[in-house]
Amino acid sequence: MERLLDVRGLSCPLPLAKARLALGDMAPGDALVILATDPEAPIDLAAMAADHGHRLEAKREQDHWRLTLMVQ
Repeated sequence: MERLLDVRGLSCPLPLAKARLALGDMAPGDALVILATDPEAPIDLAAMAADHGHRLEAKREQDHWRLTLMVQ
């Protein structure tokens, strides 16, 4: 299952906090797609993904980041 989390316009630490909350009820194999404008979001989410064994793909789009966390 893929879930979209739009946190564009929110500043650190809100994108990370909202992503953690969304991951709480996701199962292995699910993906959380996060749209963020905060330049710290890719760094924060990469650290969280590494800490919890998830995989993160980051792509810069025109005016925001598209960050996909694959739940392991």
